[in-house]
Amino acid sequence: MEDPTLQLEGDLELAEHCDRLGFDEFWFGEHHSGGWQIIASPELMVAAAAQRTRRIRLGTGVATLSYHQPFLLLDRIVQLDHLTRGRLIFGVGSGALPLDAKMIGHDPMQARRMMAESLEAITALLRYDGPVTRKTDWFELDQATLHLRPYQWPLDIRVAAFKSPSGPQLAGRFGAGLVSFGASAAIGTGSENPLRTAAEIADTEAQQAGLRFDRSRWSVMSLLHVAETEAQARAEVRYGLTEYIKYIRQILPVNVPVDLDDPDAVADVLMTTGTAVIGTPEQAIRHIEKMWELSGGFGTFLIEQSDIADPHATRRSYELFARRVIPYFTASTWPRLQAYQSELQSGGLTRRTMAAAQAKAGVEYYHEVADRRESPA
Repeated sequence: MEDPTLQLEGDLELAEHCDRLGFDEFWFGEHHSGGWQIIASPELMVAAAAQRTRRIRLGTGVATLSYHQPFLLLDRIVQLDHLTRGRLIFGVGSGALPLDAKMIGHDPMQARRMMAESLEAITALLRYDGPVTRKTDWFELDQATLHLRPYQWPLDIRVAAFKSPSGPQLAGRFGAGLVSFGASAAIGTGSENPLRTAAEIADTEAQQAGLRFDRSRWSVMSLLHVAETEAQARAEVRYGLTEYIKYIRQILPVNVPVDLDDPDAVADVLMTTGTAVIGTPEQAIRHIEKMWELSGGFGTFLIEQSDIADPHATRRSYELFARRVIPYFTASTWPRLQAYQSELQSGGLTRRTMAAAQAKAGVEYYHEVADRRESPA
């Protein structure tokens, strides 16, 4: 583990790097224990990153609703939306670390219920159709009204989803988007398809509420590191992959049934199950295409940034992704490729035309010189 001050600075520098490379979204999480993920306030990171970036959207990934009084949290979020000039994505969730909840006297088993109560109140406040009064066993609103509207309208809210149906259920019920953690686990050899299941739940709940689940506001995330060769990518993740997986096994219901001190064995399992891409840009493309096929379509693919490689290799991985993977899906290089292929198939038309034009110019020049010599002074 590195110096926390430099790690936080490195996160902001990575946001700048991704902004320059043309990435669409950059998210900051909220964690209060565990030692690996040290950002306690995603709002502070978003505010700092907004001052360093120009176009990339910045997300709270995610704000744990059960830890915050909903009116005060939303009031800060609305202010933050103004500071980012509408680039904010308000990601919300129930929290992944039970110790976070226990340290503030919360029962982790009540987190999803508390999240639903908070999101309902937040949605009511954002309707701006009158004062909101709510009373639960953990917060109270008494004729509450926001005195600012968000910079963007409507405010982009996305609900975290992992394996529980509660995230997609709430997203559909309240007209929110989704951010799916561990979404790529559907790609491997198992029969379960949590991506399609999440979308079906969100669609059903949205229809029952008279709303529509907008897949363009669905972000799905995978652990990913790319290099020019798979061997190079595997060598680079020896830096931190095993330590990260040891941590993640303690906080999430995932199974990596190999020696966790063997980075190649860990990488094999993650690749086989589709939990990660540790390889080349071409492997990343196939991975995302499979996710698209399984899900039926989503808005954004997110790279899980977990310090599995050193900072320099990580930045190279993001640059390689931007140069080789993103253009494949945005079609930004297709006109260039078509023009290139057309030139190759032209039978040397450009070369022959240029040679003929050069010869013609040469002949004309020497004729002109000869004419000047023959003309009287």
